[in-house]
Amino acid sequence: MSMISVIVPCFNEEAGLPYFFPEIRKLANKMFANYGILFEILFIDDGSEDKTLELLRELAVEDDRVHYIAFSRNFGKEAAIYAGMQNISGDYVVLMDADLQHPPAMVEEMYKALENGDYDIAAARRVSRKGEPPIRSFFASCFYWLINRISKAEFVDGASDYRMLSYRAINAVLTMAEYNRFSKGIFGWIGFKTKWLEYENVKRVAGETKWSFWKLFLYSLEGIVAFSTVPLAIASVMGILFCLVALTWMMVIIVKTLIWGDPVAGYPTLACLLLLIGGSIQLSLGIIGQYLAKTYLETKDRPVYIVKETNKELSNEEKTN
Repeated sequence: MSMISVIVPCFNEEAGLPYFFPEIRKLANKMFANYGILFEILFIDDGSEDKTLELLRELAVEDDRVHYIAFSRNFGKEAAIYAGMQNISGDYVVLMDADLQHPPAMVEEMYKALENGDYDIAAARRVSRKGEPPIRSFFASCFYWLINRISKAEFVDGASDYRMLSYRAINAVLTMAEYNRFSKGIFGWIGFKTKWLEYENVKRVAGETKWSFWKLFLYSLEGIVAFSTVPLAIASVMGILFCLVALTWMMVIIVKTLIWGDPVAGYPTLACLLLLIGGSIQLSLGIIGQYLAKTYLETKDRPVYIVKETNKELSNEEKTN
């Protein structure tokens, strides 16, 4: 009998869990009645500071299909997804948020897409960004436009983490045990045939988003650094370009001085060039620094997460992976 493991990352979801769990339990009962599919609901508490962990303990007592893993601190959603995938029991895994922005009803359609083996991934894609601030939607579209031109991985505009993966795809994701994780890029990089399912944007049922504009900006930088070396090439090209500009301008100054004997004029131009070249040097150093920092963190070989508490049996390696 097949089983679907639902991974639900949670960070301060005290307000949303009372709405989310009845919906996911209703879905589990429906899938068992219609297809004979068992469900496992694995909550990952990512260092919540409210009563999220207390609620998860209660849900685990109430329903034996519920398991939870609580981190020792906030390690981020990427670490929560990785921890969930490492500890599933099912043949398929579903990633979804606890705020009901990912419609649970789509799980049935995802399962049908994967059941016959034609697809290894069924992913949800928002066809609109209704309800989002216009500036956020604009920069999100810009990010997808840019990343698809500088990366070999597939990035679909509007794609969310909400998706179902076959066991084959899960194993492929787990082989990428990097510390700096960017799941959208990882899902695209591993390949496998993906069925895209469209849905309208849904508002949170309760609570507030944990993603500020600044956090999303830093997250986008993570994706660019993780899946493209084009910024390094740009820094190199800029260096060559400004060397050529400097040599050319030097020749112009020499010729101008010899012909007109006017070595004093041109200070505004010189000041602008110095600022431009200096700023470009700082930008190039910043780009190199980003890649160097990521390499530094990878070489430290620190665990992606540390488990504080769980009702699911874990190996010692998984407790500090």
